[in-house]
Amino acid sequence: MLAELAAKLRQSMGILHKQDIQITARGLGEQWNQAILLGDDCAAIRDRDGYLLLAAEGMLPQLIETDPWFAGWCSVMVNVSDIYSMGGEPIAVVDTLWSQSTDSISELLAGMKAAAIAYQVPIVGGHTNCRSPYNALSVAILGRAQKLLTSFNAQPNDVLLAAIDMRGQFHPDYPFWNAATKADPQQLRENLSILPYLAKSDLCDTAKDISMGGIIGTLLMLTETSTCGAILELDQIPCPENVLFERWLISFPSYGFLLNVRPENVEAVQTLFHAQDLVCAVVGEIQANTEVILRSQGESTLFWDFSQQSLTGFSDSFQNTSPAKTNKC
Repeated sequence: MLAELAAKLRQSMGILHKQDIQITARGLGEQWNQAILLGDDCAAIRDRDGYLLLAAEGMLPQLIETDPWFAGWCSVMVNVSDIYSMGGEPIAVVDTLWSQSTDSISELLAGMKAAAIAYQVPIVGGHTNCRSPYNALSVAILGRAQKLLTSFNAQPNDVLLAAIDMRGQFHPDYPFWNAATKADPQQLRENLSILPYLAKSDLCDTAKDISMGGIIGTLLMLTETSTCGAILELDQIPCPENVLFERWLISFPSYGFLLNVRPENVEAVQTLFHAQDLVCAVVGEIQANTEVILRSQGESTLFWDFSQQSLTGFSDSFQNTSPAKTNKC
């Protein structure tokens, strides 16, 4: 049964989409700036005594067509989450909006505005075209961090934590766990503020936002950039009631982060999330190999082996060592 689950997860759209990134990695090749490590939720650009954080997200065309307000909200929310996942705080966002008419963008703009107000991140510019043959939306964000949480610092024996807001509900048509649009905005911001505190207090140096690849896809990206393996304990992953576990593993939780924490800091990190009524569970361990293993009810199966197959193509072997990278498996 576990092997069958692993086979299904490997063919999920979230993981297949992550593999598409290899095309860009190969296509641009030496054009990458080797001073900036690739594969994090944001590009971390050294600036004075800290880092500027730069990221962008494009929205699913189907979501734009069927639920434009939510697509607008998500375009801001996912970018904000990327900034906080790296220990930073957002500065501003810009949008690129293509639509078939002026009437077709009102709900998109309303959703973006609502999220910008909730997260207190201004929309400061971008590009708008209302004479396009299709509707499309992407948003880019700028942030700043003093100390980084990255996906390059995982070490063997790190404890893998999943921090998730379980107070939500699934979108009826997409693998989105919505714990944001009906939440108190101040609570949203306080929940996110835990991440930069972890970085500044040295309680954690490795994190990744749980993205459209879900918990399993995000773990693959994290281990790939750190050239590590991991054991993922499926039975320890918190899952909402009446939700199919297979679906949960590949869902975007709106507030969800994977953290690699040194064993002596686990209790302190969990306490910070629990104080905000957020789940923070031990779900696995980092290993000094190239394999990601799934374990459940005494059974184990190999899910991915980076010595045989890459995911995004952004591994340690792809890029030069940088001063930002302090630990290796």
